Amino acid sequence: MKHVFVVDDEKNIRDILQKYIENEGYKVTLFSDGQHVYQEMLRLKPDLLIIDIMMPHIDGLDLCKEIRKTSDIPIIFVSARDGEFDRILGLELGGDDYLTKPFSPRELMVRIKNIFKRIEKSAGGVQQIVTIRDVTIDTDKRYIEKGGQEIKLTTKEYDLFLFLAKNKGKPFTREELLEFIWGYEFAGDGRLIDDLVKRVRKKIEHSSVELSTIWGFGYRIDD
Repeated sequence: MKHVFVVDDEKNIRDILQKYIENEGYKVTLFSDGQHVYQEMLRLKPDLLIIDIMMPHIDGLDLCKEIRKTSDIPIIFVSARDGEFDRILGLELGGDDYLTKPFSPRELMVRIKNIFKRIEKSAGGVQQIVTIRDVTIDTDKRYIEKGGQEIKLTTKEYDLFLFLAKNKGKPFTREELLEFIWGYEFAGDGRLIDDLVKRVRKKIEHSSVELSTIWGFGYRIDD
């Protein structure tokens, strides 16, 4: 059974989300703030976190930064902040998705299922080794290494890197990459891909893999 943490200081939202998520067959643990989430995550090992950004004691962005030091667990932000800057910042820090309040619990469930499906699909229960220059990807374990050293990527960073590595030499537009990675359109948010590429480049900078910009078009990994 998948286990989901819901971290939100609004009790009515926690209660509504708990009802919807449990009705889909998932286990839910609720938190009213972010203070003890990290410790409980290490203890209970959930499969996904839903985190409000504006909370007392520690906000969702700081909590995400702390989690990303050691874990690539999927994180969905929910927030009353609806500006493009806030959404991109949340995704830059390692969030996998971002929903603006008020939102439909049904839409949130679609996003949750989409993330789980993509994780399962990328692994497929069958080990597949993808090699690109001096980097090796084990799709069963979602593990990337160079020279025996792990390259740690978040869920979306991994999805982008694996997709381009499997299609090395072929360029893709930002819109195509958005559709593949999120499964639906982030209208006008091509910058999300730019930021994702920037983060991946930084993490693979000591390898010989080249994630190239195709000016006026998009990106590709060169063979």
